[in-house]
Amino acid sequence: MSTPLDIIVPVLMCAALLWWIGRGMSSRAMLIATAATLAVIAGVLLVQNTIGGR
Repeated sequence: MSTPLDIIVPVLMCAALLWWIGRGMSSRAMLIATAATLAVIAGVLLVQNTIGGR
């Protein structure tokens, strides 16, 4: 079973990393990078919960 920290910590780390890297990016590129990163995080959590739920 996942805890709220399983979701909060990766999202906060993603936000900090995107802020650091994306300072020179346009707003549209930043939005695309954010959406892709959040999709990867959601996919990893989904796979982790599916495999761990066996």
